[in-house]
Amino acid sequence: MTQHATAPSSASPSPAYADGPRLLADIGGTNARFALETAPGQTGLIEVLPCADYPTLADALRAYLGSPKVLAAGVGALRHAALAIANPITGDLVRMTNHHWEFSIAALRRECGFETLEVVNDFTALARALPHLAASQKQQIGGGVARAQTPLGLVGAGTGLGVSGLIPSDDGWTALLSEGGHVTFSPANETEVAILQFAWRQYEHVSAERLLSGDGIELIYRALAHYTGRVAQELDAPEISRRALAGECALCDQAIDAFCGMLGTVAGNLAVTLGAQGGIYIGGGIVPRLGERFARSSFRSRFEQKGRFVNYLAQVPTFVITAEYPAFLGVSAILAEKLGS
Repeated sequence: MTQHATAPSSASPSPAYADGPRLLADIGGTNARFALETAPGQTGLIEVLPCADYPTLADALRAYLGSPKVLAAGVGALRHAALAIANPITGDLVRMTNHHWEFSIAALRRECGFETLEVVNDFTALARALPHLAASQKQQIGGGVARAQTPLGLVGAGTGLGVSGLIPSDDGWTALLSEGGHVTFSPANETEVAILQFAWRQYEHVSAERLLSGDGIELIYRALAHYTGRVAQELDAPEISRRALAGECALCDQAIDAFCGMLGTVAGNLAVTLGAQGGIYIGGGIVPRLGERFARSSFRSRFEQKGRFVNYLAQVPTFVITAEYPAFLGVSAILAEKLGS
C-alpha cells in the first residue's frame, strides 16, 4: 500500500531548511512510513511501505527515495534523518522485536550518506508529538480537563503494545524510554482469569502485549470461544474487528469489548503510576479503527475502576489520537533539537 499526503500548513509557510529537506520515518512491525520535511511544519511526500516486501530497512528506504513522487520532486542528497522504530534502542545495533529487520545505526547512516541519523523508539517519538496535536487530531473519551504542567501518558496497541509518557520540565518535556507493554498481564474479572489460563497453555509469561495487540485480539477470541463452549473460526484480527463492528458475530464483539476493557485497566495503571493528570493518550493502529465502538466500550469504566482512586481517575481525560501520521511530529521535534533548529 502506498499513500501520499501533505500535512496541513499555515497561511504563511515557514522558510525552507537551508540544508535541504529532512527525512522522517516511522517504522512499525507491519509498515514503514516515510516522509520529507522541507520546513518546520511542512511535511509531505508520505509513503507507507509494507515491511514484508523488503529484506532490510535500507532496502525500504532506498525504495522510498527512488519512488516516482520523490524523484519527481527533484530531491537531492539528504543530510539529516530521524527514524522512529518499534523497538527498544539500547545501543548501535537494533534488532526489531516484531519483525526480522536488524541494523547498525552507524552503518545505516554511512550507507545512506546522512550526516545526522537519529533513531528512537516509536513510542518515544509519539510521546513527543502529544503537545503538538491539534484539537482535530484527538478525540476525548471521558474524564475532565487536562491539567497543565503535569505528566502525560501514552499507550497504543498495534502489532505490539507501546507505552510511554511525557514528564514536564522548565524548558520542555522528557519522553520516557519505556517498554511497559511487556509488564505481566493482570486480569480484572473471572472472564479475564479464564483468558489468562487459556493463554498460559501456550506462553510461560503472558504480558499485556500478548493480549493487547493484533495477535492478542485473535488469542482473546479463541480463549472466549473455549471459555463459553463455542467453536472458534480461523479469523484474523481485522476480520474479528470487522464482524464485531458490523454486528455479525456476538463472539467477535465480546472479544473486542474484552480487549477494550483490558486496555482500560492498563491505561488506568499508567495514569496512577505517572500521576498523568495531563491525560492519557491512546495511539496505535487498532483503537482508532474501532471508532464509536471504542467510545461505548468498557474502556472508560475500566480505566476508572481503581477502588479508592476512582474519583482521582474520573478527572483524568483520555484521548484517542486520530491524526493520521502523528509520529512524524515527534521525530521532527527530536531532529530539530538535535540540529539546534
